[in-house]
Amino acid sequence: MHSWTDTLRFAFQPVVNLTTGGVAGLEILARPEAGDILAQARRDPELDGRLAVLAVRSAARKETLLPLHVNVFAGTLADLGGLTALHDAVREAGRMPWEVTLDVVPPYTHVPQPALLEALAALRDQGFRISADGVGDGDAPLRLLVDIAPDLVKLDASLLARPAAVRAMRTLCDELGALLVVEGVETELQCAAAMSAGAQLAQGTLFAPPSRLPAADVYVPPLGPGIMPALRSGPSVREFVRPTALLPATASAGQVRALLTGSPDVSGVLLVDRTGVPVRSVHRSRFLLSMSGRYGHALYADRPAAKLGDPPRTVGVDATAWEVLDVVAVGDRDRTSDDVAVVDRNGRCVGVVRLADLVRALAESRVEEAAGLNPLTRLPGSDTITGEVDRRIAEGRMFALSWLDIDHFKQVNDGAGFAAGDELIRSVGRALEMTASGNARVGHIGGDDFLVLADPESLEPLVSTVLDVPWSAGGRPVTLSLATVLCRPGSVTDHRQAAACLAPLKKAAKSLRGASWVVGHAGLAGYRIRRGSQPMAPAGTGAAGAEPGVG
Repeated sequence: MHSWTDTLRFAFQPVVNLTTGGVAGLEILARPEAGDILAQARRDPELDGRLAVLAVRSAARKETLLPLHVNVFAGTLADLGGLTALHDAVREAGRMPWEVTLDVVPPYTHVPQPALLEALAALRDQGFRISADGVGDGDAPLRLLVDIAPDLVKLDASLLARPAAVRAMRTLCDELGALLVVEGVETELQCAAAMSAGAQLAQGTLFAPPSRLPAADVYVPPLGPGIMPALRSGPSVREFVRPTALLPATASAGQVRALLTGSPDVSGVLLVDRTGVPVRSVHRSRFLLSMSGRYGHALYADRPAAKLGDPPRTVGVDATAWEVLDVVAVGDRDRTSDDVAVVDRNGRCVGVVRLADLVRALAESRVEEAAGLNPLTRLPGSDTITGEVDRRIAEGRMFALSWLDIDHFKQVNDGAGFAAGDELIRSVGRALEMTASGNARVGHIGGDDFLVLADPESLEPLVSTVLDVPWSAGGRPVTLSLATVLCRPGSVTDHRQAAACLAPLKKAAKSLRGASWVVGHAGLAGYRIRRGSQPMAPAGTGAAGAEPGVG
């Protein structure tokens, strides 16, 4: 009698890195030709665990070196615990646990959460990476997601129609130290939306459909005009991680040579100890040159490959691209082309980054930034600030948006000359930029107008720097006007609405005498005068719009 395994086949779908365009891993998908094995596996933990073992063995037969993603139901993990059979299958396949990501699949309803968390902790201790699948479209409680602290979070492409939700999930992923993956991407528009929302990885038929043979080449559409991946305070090294070839530290030079000659795309091999910590780095060109020299094979083939390797260069998964460049810059110049190993909190290797990927991304980000800089002050323009406003709105953060300009600037230019006016603008810009702290952003939107985006508590030092000091141009005293709108979560929907709330405050500030500062709240009438004084008004009139008793 034929077994159900006789009709079971597996397909491979690439997980694509949206920054590098490379394949970051392969998800193994069960494709039964008869019967509904997957529905049975959902109800039968033993069957589901066996499917995971067969998936790993199938990948081993295809001789792929790429990291693997294996699907396991949440209920299976809670019921079976550590999945000993899967760990054994990974070892038998010559792979390391940290080369395998377990995609935890819903449903989570009725799954005992303590047992699930205990099982995931045991698997993580063994070295497996954890991915939370079906988030946003399944029944994963947010509290459980935080407790799992996954390495990856997978969202369905249908959520791209709600970009605020995707951006918010990216923020949560940053807090958890996870990568954001969008599944089911079928169109270039969806790919562009995933990039704009901050996703680092993606899957779908757009890149490559599931196939019986692992795909090494995928299609990644070029970025359209104005579409840039969400880079935060320097690109994160996570966005550039590539799979790496790993061998035990005891591997011979002959084993390394066989791997390199059979895999022309592999730029080097990392030799790791039993826990997955890199101990030596073998560079492809230098190694093969040594082996191909006179007597090279005879001298080294049966010796440990570590003798032909170098100390590994490593960075943590939380490092930025700039920190990687610092690592590369220190040491032997002959090693600038070496891959840099990326290690997790336990020192285990999770992949490598290549210098060329980092330099290209950093150069593109600098060119993009330079194109938006004001030529007079070298400060970013309004697009940069408004984009950051929209990001903070999506993240549900309170912020203060301020507008600043020079009073009667036309008279300054007419009386002191445009050169003195330009120097005044540059001086104000420098003062704002030097005082802005933390995540405050300063923009020059043209002429004598500036935008400042900051947290409310950081406003006072900035205001004192620009309003409580004397300014002059060509010997003529000059005053500045500042208007601030405080935006609580939910008070505005986008930067346009925030700017509309700021407009009447700007008018009120300009109506005051001397250096002035007016503060209002989005969605609320009135304002508070923090600097400046009301001009003399005709008898019987009041200060329209101002809060009573302030000034």
